[in-house]
Amino acid sequence: MRTAEKSQLRGSLARVRLRVEFTTEPFDLEEAPDHAVAAREVIQKARLDAVDVGPFGNTAEGESGEVLTAVAALLRNALEAGATRVSLQVNVIAEDTTP
Repeated sequence: MRTAEKSQLRGSLARVRLRVEFTTEPFDLEEAPDHAVAAREVIQKARLDAVDVGPFGNTAEGESGEVLTAVAALLRNALEAGATRVSLQVNVIAEDTTP
């Protein structure tokens, strides 16, 4: 990818909101495993809105930079805490129109 294309992509990402949905494995229905707790803590401490944590999946929304930073941290923390799999989906949900 050329530098001009990268710059344009960064600029367009700065103006969007993202939704992240994720789960970690292995599952434990009796109590939340360390890797699930670690991932959820990242999301709950991040500057995100519409945070919803549950036993079978977690979602959060926010400004693209905040979501991408949180995703990197949740992947690192969940894997370090013993996750063998992290399923992740990130969707563009809106363009931010605030100045």
